[in-house]
Amino acid sequence: MEVEPARRDAAVLDPELLQLPELAPGALRENSIIADALYSQWLVLPETAKLVKSLIEDAKAGTTLNVAGTSASTNAASSSSLPSMFPAGSAPPLSPRSTSGSPRVMRRGSGAGPSSLGSPLKLVSEPVREVIPQFYFKNGRPPPKDLKEQCLSRIDHLFFGGEGLQIQEFRSVTKDICKLPSFFSSVLFKKIDIACTGTVSRDAFVEYWINDNKITMDMASQIFEILRKPGYNYLTQDDFKPVLKELLATHPGLEFLQGTPEFQERYAETVIYRIFYSINRSGNGHLTLRELKRGNLIAALQQLDEEEDINKVLRYFSYEHFYVIYCKFWELDTDHDFLIDKENLIRYGNHSLTYRIVDRIFTQIPRKFTSMTEGKMGYEDFVYFILSEEDKSSEPSLEYWFKCIDLDGNGILTKNEMQFFYEEQLHRMECMAQEPVLFEDILCQMIDMIGPEVDSQT
Repeated sequence: MEVEPARRDAAVLDPELLQLPELAPGALRENSIIADALYSQWLVLPETAKLVKSLIEDAKAGTTLNVAGTSASTNAASSSSLPSMFPAGSAPPLSPRSTSGSPRVMRRGSGAGPSSLGSPLKLVSEPVREVIPQFYFKNGRPPPKDLKEQCLSRIDHLFFGGEGLQIQEFRSVTKDICKLPSFFSSVLFKKIDIACTGTVSRDAFVEYWINDNKITMDMASQIFEILRKPGYNYLTQDDFKPVLKELLATHPGLEFLQGTPEFQERYAETVIYRIFYSINRSGNGHLTLRELKRGNLIAALQQLDEEEDINKVLRYFSYEHFYVIYCKFWELDTDHDFLIDKENLIRYGNHSLTYRIVDRIFTQIPRKFTSMTEGKMGYEDFVYFILSEEDKSSEPSLEYWFKCIDLDGNGILTKNEMQFFYEEQLHRMECMAQEPVLFEDILCQMIDMIGPEVDSQT
């Protein structure tokens, strides 16, 4: 009989040779009816039901599933537990292959071993999970273990005996552990001592500084969090007053002011005005964390804590700078009501200002006055004016004088606007018998330096 050799050949036939030809995804979709019919026939076989039931039980038990095909050297009767829809003794078709490549090509190099085709159920039971490290922390990134242990060791050394520290003793904690300027000690102490007990315990400090992740913040963020009031996302001028108060009480360069409280107050006000003039670029009196980081205040505070000569700290804190500003204001304020008007300001700098520019300043277009008195400029307003006058290279100064000259407020300076303010200066030169400099010559120089797109605009 010819049947017996055929059966013997089928018994040793490689199961993978029974696979359907590899199809492109589009071709499989076009022959979906045939694929569904084959799948339906395979699904109703008794052996299929037994296999599926066995796989479900293995999955529930947590057993690794492996229903891959066998090698070509294995007998078809023992090589696969999959039911067959072919004549007895022939090998069953394997699971549909991936379109990424031919499994026969991959098997040739691997020799006699398990088929590289695995069951999709195995992928489900063993998902590949990519662990993404946490990148957002609501209260800031927690400190590394070694940094935390090092900080706790120093805390235990300063909070010896388990007792809390009073405000005088807390200064070393601010400087040695927090690495902040020492004159932030009082405001930090009060930030932790919410109940106003006069003492900060070790646990309270650890909770605020370490557990609340202040230790991992940059210094600007630390200072911002210490100074800001609860519920606010910005700093006001009042938030800086406790820092200036402690600075005046502890800095050796300001000891000579101890007997003059009035000058202490004026110095503190001037420093705060200078800080907001330079850093609060929005000009709304709300100093944001972004503005604090972009400014140079933090560097000035660090220098201030190391430098005993206050006048060497030129940014914001120099007493000599305060003295010049305050004396000029006192000189112009002839009636000493702490307000100056147009007639007072026209005398500034030996009458260097023109009536037209003074009128423009008092329109409050460059900056709105805070004096709350109509037609009068207060001390804070004068500080903004004199800082803009003495250093015209700074961005706040450029913005101040640009707004003065920009009469129509369209953000463009025209020839007529500039000439309007220059005419008065030209008249002064003629009255003083000086050779006048024509505006056209000055305009030509400005155009050469700036190179505007339109010669008549700047």
